[in-house]
Amino acid sequence: MADKSDEAFRTIGELATELGVAQHVLRYWEGRFPQLRPLQRAGNRRYYRPADVALARRIDRLLNHEGYTVKGVQKLLEAERGTPAPVPAAEPAPPSGLDPAALCLVRDALMLALAEDEVAA
Repeated sequence: MADKSDEAFRTIGELATELGVAQHVLRYWEGRFPQLRPLQRAGNRRYYRPADVALARRIDRLLNHEGYTVKGVQKLLEAERGTPAPVPAAEPAPPSGLDPAALCLVRDALMLALAEDEVAA
């Protein structure tokens, strides 16, 4: 959108307009793709964060432009999420000063950046 920065949150109406889909389609996607979880404020008003916007754009591209089915996109996203490999017993634990939640945020930010690069390509 030209009037908002890429880092700004989007309402469901703004995102629906940007993607060219109806608002109920975005609500449907939220039910089908657990990764798509916008913030919900008072009155259940949805606010899509930049990561949510990037994911919605990707879902739209896969479903509406590349011919994937909902089940196909679900499998693709789940496979990309993957499960972390078990840590070998000989590997030292991370220093106690590192917060696991903070590490998850860094990991998610890196995954988002990679996804955005893929979308831009």
